[in-house]
Order: sequence, then C-alpha cells, then structure tokens
Amino acid sequence: MSTELAKAVVDGVLTGGVYALMAAGLTLIFGVMEIINIAQGILVVLGAYLSYVLQTHLGLDPFLGLFITVPVMFFVGVGIEWGFVRRLKQQNRTALSILVTFAVAIVIEGILTQFFSGDLRSLHAWYVDRSLHLLGFYLPYIYLLGFALAVAGLAALQVFLYRTRTGYSIRASMQNRAGAQLVGIDINRVSAITFGIGAAVTAAGGMVFGATTTFNPNSGYDLISRLLVIVVLGGLGSIGGALIAAVVALVIEDVTAVLWSPVWASTMFFAVLIVVLIVRPNGLFGRQAARAQ
Repeated sequence: MSTELAKAVVDGVLTGGVYALMAAGLTLIFGVMEIINIAQGILVVLGAYLSYVLQTHLGLDPFLGLFITVPVMFFVGVGIEWGFVRRLKQQNRTALSILVTFAVAIVIEGILTQFFSGDLRSLHAWYVDRSLHLLGFYLPYIYLLGFALAVAGLAALQVFLYRTRTGYSIRASMQNRAGAQLVGIDINRVSAITFGIGAAVTAAGGMVFGATTTFNPNSGYDLISRLLVIVVLGGLGSIGGALIAAVVALVIEDVTAVLWSPVWASTMFFAVLIVVLIVRPNGLFGRQAARAQ
C-alpha cells in the first residue's frame, strides 16, 4: 500500500503540472481582462486535434508539432478576442463573457465534430507506450516529458511577464486596468496578446492530453470543469496559485483512488474546492495576493 500511495503522489504531481499549464492561460486571461473563458476546455481539445492532424498527415512527432500548433493557437486566441470578447461592454463584462465564450466553445465543438465525427482519437509515439523504471516505480515517459514541458512553459511565461516590455504591460493591466490606460498602455493590444497566450498554452496542454487520454469533440466539458476548479482553488488571476492548486487537487484525487475508491476520486477533486473556499473564499492565493507578486 505504501508503494501504491507513493506512486499516486508522484502521478498526481506529474499530471498536476500539465493541468497547471492548461489552467495558467485561463487564470491569466481573467487576471488581465476579467473574462471567464469557458472555451478554454475546447481549445485544449482543439490543440490535441491539431497535433493529431500533423502526426497523421505529415508524420510530425507531437512535440515537434508544437512549433506549429502553438503559433496557430495563439492567433486563434487573438481572433476570438478581437471577434467576440472585445465587443463586450465593460458593464457586466465578466458575466457576459461566460455566455460568449460558451457560444464559441459550441461552435468549435461543432466544427470538430463535422470534420472528425465523434470517434475517439489519441496520439501515439514511442514515449507514449514506454515507461522509466526508477526506484521501484514505472513512470510513463509521456508524463515525465509532459511535466517537463509544463515546467518549461510556466517558467517561460514567468520570464515573459517579468522580463519583457509586453510582460510589464500585462502585469500593469492585471494590477490596475484604468491606471495602465492612463500611462499610455494600449489595453486592446494587451488583451489580444493575453488571450492569444492563453490559447497558445492549450496547444502544449492539448498535445499531452491527447497523448495520455483518448479524446473527441465532447472532451472539452470535463476539462473546463476541472480547469475552473483549479483556477478558483488557486485564486483567480494567480498563475502560481494555479500550479499549486493543480498539483494539490490531482494528488488528492489519485491518493483517494488508492486509499478509498476510484469511484470517489473525481468527487474529492471537486470537494477540495468546497473545503478551501469555506476557509479561504478567495482561494489559496486570492486576487490581491496574486497581483502583488
């Protein structure tokens, strides 16, 4: 049992890192734009399908395909922001964003269903079916590589936010949107870039998701529910909070499956949110704390 418990903790940490990468875009978009992007789940699935198409038709390795899918998803995000989100008036912007991005998700789901039907798909590569034997554990290479990709992606995002001029503009917008406008920051440009980044990270998360799980156009619903739990649990607007929340939630889920029952594992994932919000209504890292980082 101790070995199984330790493996559950390791699996939870590795999987949590990947979920954190997908959730980082969602929490970044909210932090800058106060937009709740319900389409984030289907964008992850879209990223998985793009990797699937590149692998199936061009023979590209899923990791190499990211050099194509990440820029493509960035421009998809920019297009969604320009075509739909920017049109929303400031009054009731957050509430309306739920309806608008949900509509976007439905449209993307319909397009994917039209082209790929509802059949389950998956990505395949040598590292998907092989494992590393380490200290008595068999760790799938795809989870190790996915975790490394998540760490690299989150680190790159932090460097971008704290070491570039555009990053400074994004952080200023997160701290005080009106103040950022007063000092000459182009909020529309910052919003478009932020939404693009939020969509771009789904390309990486979607690739790992597609390599570890079978997927179809309906897979976005379960994903968005989990991503919303992670960003609320970590604190809306906090990227660091999303990382910690993802790891904590996934570890608890995997440990529950070992100590109690797999049937209750998913329930515990959502129960953690209720418990934390009772104690800390703003999540582990509330918005004010996140913006002070």
